[in-house]
Amino acid sequence: MTKILIVDDHPLILSGLRIVLSQAGGFDVVGEVRSGSEVLREVGRLVPDVVLLDMRMPGLYGIGCLDQIRARYPQTKVVVLSVSGDLDEIESAFAHGACGYVVKSIDLGDLASAVRRAVDGTTHHALGDRAVGGVDALANSGLTEREMTIVQAVARGLPNQAIARDLWVTEQTVKFHLTNIYRKLGVANRTEAARWVFARGVVSERDAGEHPVSAR
Repeated sequence: MTKILIVDDHPLILSGLRIVLSQAGGFDVVGEVRSGSEVLREVGRLVPDVVLLDMRMPGLYGIGCLDQIRARYPQTKVVVLSVSGDLDEIESAFAHGACGYVVKSIDLGDLASAVRRAVDGTTHHALGDRAVGGVDALANSGLTEREMTIVQAVARGLPNQAIARDLWVTEQTVKFHLTNIYRKLGVANRTEAARWVFARGVVSERDAGEHPVSAR
């Protein structure tokens, strides 16, 4: 059971995050904090495995708070939660030790898998760490956050079974998302979807590694 401390100054968001993570299974929300000035005390008292940290908190700005958590409690992982998908802010969060970055526009149904992937070491953030052109291409494609994740996995050559395992969904769900991805991108199959991703610099062809993309 992964112990989570949620840090956000909006009661509605706190409540929603607690409900989603509690219902997802595998998470124990051990506390909630509404002010940056209280974070370190609660991390020390509750010893969470993960802090889900809002970047804009009263009392202490997110990066400063992130720095202090990493310095005093290096065993605690921090997943940043932000309204911003700005590439500079994403890169800054990772440079300061975040293990994940989740934009608040993410579908609530995708939040738990995003946190799991960050905790497991397969860092997740909604817009990726690619060049701005690639980020803009995905952001303007009409794909949902889950579909963005899947199409990048396809471009890296991962089969449906591996994608389903990573996202904690069934293969049938992955196939359903792929149908929508093909329609939105105007492509016919996963090979063409991968080419769309490569052409826009979202994923490098080198990242496909040992998993060549098939047309299935």
